[in-house]
Amino acid sequence: MQCPKCRGNMRTYERNGVHIEQCDNCRGIFLDYGELETLTRMEAQWHAAPPPPPPAAHGPGWGAPHGGHYGHHRQRSWVNMLFSS
Repeated sequence: MQCPKCRGNMRTYERNGVHIEQCDNCRGIFLDYGELETLTRMEAQWHAAPPPPPPAAHGPGWGAPHGGHYGHHRQRSWVNMLFSS
């Protein structure tokens, strides 16, 4: 298959049930009908609110995290999820 933009060679990747074509030359990404909607739905599920935390144990206050960034990890985008190895 040739890239419609630059005529480079296309490769097909399967990620979470979605077939994505990507050009080896220009790195363009091409989707078939309905795949964008599928990816949008997957992104909404990925960013859904996490379950409520378990009830806090009433233990000692020492050693507890302070402030807002301890243990905080930025949630990755669905695009990173698709192309991570």
